[in-house]
Amino acid sequence: MIIAGEYSFNGGKEYIKNHYSHLLTEIREVIAAVNASQYKNKQSERASLSSLNQAFKNEFKARSWVNRRVRCEYPTQFYKPEYQTRVKMDGSFRDMDFVKEKLGIEVQFGKDSFMVCNVCAKMTIFKNLGHIDAGIEIVPVKKLVSSMSTGVSFFEQFIWDLEQRGVSNIDIPVLIIGIDDEYGGEILATPEEVVELQED
Repeated sequence: MIIAGEYSFNGGKEYIKNHYSHLLTEIREVIAAVNASQYKNKQSERASLSSLNQAFKNEFKARSWVNRRVRCEYPTQFYKPEYQTRVKMDGSFRDMDFVKEKLGIEVQFGKDSFMVCNVCAKMTIFKNLGHIDAGIEIVPVKKLVSSMSTGVSFFEQFIWDLEQRGVSNIDIPVLIIGIDDEYGGEILATPEEVVELQED
């Protein structure tokens, strides 16, 4: 796959290039190594989301990126006095797809609410808990969405949402990466060549 677009949220691109340039190279290698055409449903010719997610997981894991999970202790003291529940609150958690050297990554083939939540809530929480200093969100561009097995949000919509929201003083630096399976309808280079082209 290729990087079709990048959006720097709260100075994310500049921060990551200055502090994590070696990890940014790894991330470009991962994206280039995933071939979306290998994960298409033979009957519908649409990409399988679970298969794509697993492909990214395999590539990041091979480069020693780890999933980071934190336990959630949900508060119950805010219920009204007359309200009671027997629902158990234990066993809940939040997780970040991949973390390495305090750089967090989310790969999102989901609805726009998940994308915005990752950047504007989850990444801030993981920063406050001391797990990350900056983040990267990898999402499909509009063209790639048309070849997926179900309707998901896309890079262009996500950027519009962030532009309209603006930046808050609690937001962390995040680089949004929009990915596609090809340049202009045909593969122009090998994965190694794509990485070299994207490093500038």
